[in-house]
Amino acid sequence: MAEYKIPLIAVVGPTASGKTSLGVNICKRIGGQVVSCDSMQIYKGMDIATAKPTADEMQGVPHHLIDFASPAELFSVAAYCEKAKKCIDEIRLAGDIPVLVGGTGLYYSSLVDNIGFIEQETDYEYRQYLRDRAEKEGAAVLLAQLKEIDPEAASKLHENNLGRVIRALEIYHSTGKTKSEQNELSRSVPSPYKLTAICLDARDRQVLYDRINMRVDIMLENGLLEEAKRFFESDPSGTAVQAIGYKELKPYLDGEKSLDECVENLKMQTRRYAKRQLTWFRRDERMHFLYIDDYSSAEELTDAAMEIIGKESADEKG
Repeated sequence: MAEYKIPLIAVVGPTASGKTSLGVNICKRIGGQVVSCDSMQIYKGMDIATAKPTADEMQGVPHHLIDFASPAELFSVAAYCEKAKKCIDEIRLAGDIPVLVGGTGLYYSSLVDNIGFIEQETDYEYRQYLRDRAEKEGAAVLLAQLKEIDPEAASKLHENNLGRVIRALEIYHSTGKTKSEQNELSRSVPSPYKLTAICLDARDRQVLYDRINMRVDIMLENGLLEEAKRFFESDPSGTAVQAIGYKELKPYLDGEKSLDECVENLKMQTRRYAKRQLTWFRRDERMHFLYIDDYSSAEELTDAAMEIIGKESADEKG
């Protein structure tokens, strides 16, 4: 007899592609609840920059793992997976279907593939040593060091992704095992989920870029500058400082650059982030792609998603 797996639908993709709307529409059709898969929407007070869904956008559908952590808190992918698994179990106990919605690729992959995380104490002294070294000698030096220890992990990272380069070096420093070796061990327990994964994309990249540019303009109209000011006044630390939307506006708030310059940079950085998101999700061979410019309405897009979900369900039964 086949082992029972928990049904899990994932709606992922780049920023501004319409994931929130599609996730809600799917939930309304199948009796689902949303589990957020966004590493920045977890933080309280960071509403506009992270495009946190409003009560109107949620349309009465329960949303989980949004707006619960302090921006001062260090929040890891391991902590996210632990909370998400608990949410999924509770949604199933309530008789509903969990629908994972968001664009944080690392959160998505770690959860759906049941990646195990080896608990280890953080050596803050070593972390600070690495950060100081990167500042003095450049991030490329740390990536070169990682390449000697763990060429596989290094090949997947860019020197600009300093946090993850440092994390990989920390793992080896603390455990004597490379990140790649730990990844291999962590995949030894099969995933408990029967996954149907849908990624939103655009055939014409300009369609997505126009949506991103428009979203930034709407965010500014809705008070993004004031939110950014409050964010920096709170003296943030931890993972929240990585959020796109604040750091790009800081030169304006500090009187160093014009607002137009900072807004253009914010749009460019958001477009670059969208490209990185798509690169991540395209690596997943289970992914079904829906192209937003193929559909003239949200209803049509939802119909296409439901067709995929129905077919996957029928294949499982067959």
